[in-house]
Amino acid sequence: PGVGAAPGAPASPQRRNKKGQQQQQQMMDSGAAEGRTTVMLRNVPNNYTRAMLLELLDVQGLQGRYDFVYLPFDFKTEAGLGFAFVNLLTPGDAEHCKTRLTGFRNWAIPSGKVCEVGWSGADQQGLEANVDRYRNSSVMHASVPEELKPVKLIQGIQVMFPKPTRKVWPPHSNYGLRARRAQGLA
Repeated sequence: PGVGAAPGAPASPQRRNKKGQQQQQQMMDSGAAEGRTTVMLRNVPNNYTRAMLLELLDVQGLQGRYDFVYLPFDFKTEAGLGFAFVNLLTPGDAEHCKTRLTGFRNWAIPSGKVCEVGWSGADQQGLEANVDRYRNSSVMHASVPEELKPVKLIQGIQVMFPKPTRKVWPPHSNYGLRARRAQGLA
């Protein structure tokens, strides 16, 4: 109850909202109990590459325990967006990833960023959901370099990402044009 409210009276809207936020955070924190396997890494250095991220995951004891990694880039600035998605094979592997990387700061390049690890959204859990989300995305367009695309792995070995099921348009920037010019195609 609110201050001055009678015992047993309903909580104030602010108090209910705060309690709801706490419950939502507890649900996000208990993702392994719900079978979640996809995590979002935050505060990844903007000039980190996918290869650096894969190496980091392996060095942190996760080699062969993940099957999908995507490190989004801004195609206009050609810089990373500072976060990544990683799908682990089991909820236990995902918890291990959270434990190993939460608070991580020993990046392969100079950076003061401290890694935070949380659960990816409910609509982006599991290998299939991640593949479905990106296979028809502009990030899979032929003008985008392989290093900027999501990667699928089996037992730690990169395998071909499933082909798009419909026409994929280039990203909204001049990036595709620059890439084609660099390859002598435009």
